[in-house]
Amino acid sequence: MIKKSILPLAIGTLIGFPLLGFVIHFFTFETSFLSLFSSKTNLAIECIVGIVSGLLFGYVGWKIISMKFMSSVLTKYQQLISTFEIDTSLIFFVSFCAGFGEEVFFRGVLQPIIGIWITAVLFVAIHGYLNPKNWKISVYGIYLTLVIALIGYFNNYLGLTSAIISHMMIDVVLFYKLYQNKSSKISS
Repeated sequence: MIKKSILPLAIGTLIGFPLLGFVIHFFTFETSFLSLFSSKTNLAIECIVGIVSGLLFGYVGWKIISMKFMSSVLTKYQQLISTFEIDTSLIFFVSFCAGFGEEVFFRGVLQPIIGIWITAVLFVAIHGYLNPKNWKISVYGIYLTLVIALIGYFNNYLGLTSAIISHMMIDVVLFYKLYQNKSSKISS
């Protein structure tokens, strides 16, 4: 099987979502686009909250998709990640791209327009985790909706940086665990 590069998808997310956010922001808000990045608290607190919450949310998410009744979901994600060339350094880069690009668009631009909860549901639904035809993925989707809403509150009360870092760390944990789990199954 020829593996695909995940880089174009990551770079597209890093550039595309903020660009779309910039256009929407330009026509909707009176403030500067760069004002999205102003901290509402101490930047160090934003970073600590982002790292700790992201690691916690990522590990809880991993525990959920690793449960026995979720084996079909885990297999789906393992198969998906196995189609890409990926290593540990790429996991961090892809996670940064997703965390930055998606959070700028969803939390920075959309959330002030449509609210925390609608943004959270929309974000999770677009990622395919709220699927009425697959209740197991929807179980995980409900968890993610709660997590994404919490990240929305981080954005409102701390700043966008906390949301970006939390999202990135969730992705790092989940990608790494999938990568590690896939690798251990191959070597077994």
